[in-house]
Amino acid sequence: QVRLVESGGGLVQPGRSLRLSCVVSGSWLTVNKMGWYRQAPGKERELVATAISDGNADYADSVKGRFTISRDNARNMVFLQMSSLKPEDTAVYFCNAEIRTSHTYSSGRPYIKTDGYWGQGTQVTVSS
Repeated sequence: QVRLVESGGGLVQPGRSLRLSCVVSGSWLTVNKMGWYRQAPGKERELVATAISDGNADYADSVKGRFTISRDNARNMVFLQMSSLKPEDTAVYFCNAEIRTSHTYSSGRPYIKTDGYWGQGTQVTVSS
């Protein structure tokens, strides 16, 4: 069973920095794309940043130049370094990973599937 656990959230003043971490545990074949999403009160969940296993990354326009996503594939972790934080960055931040896992049908035939997995979220509050 695959599990994602985030850490590193908290209360921080505007302009300061914070680093979020997410670790993947369990049993899987490969971890493909990993990313961070956030959801502010009364708003829909939105993409913050994604990192593909080959090192490429993509960011929401609102965080470009301020946030950096990185991966440690050896430790099955993804990080989000957040700098120059603004009050509008306040949200619950969720780790997401696209993971391939192996399974077996009741007939005994094996199969592989790819699913998206979510962590439980970590609160980030930017306020003076």
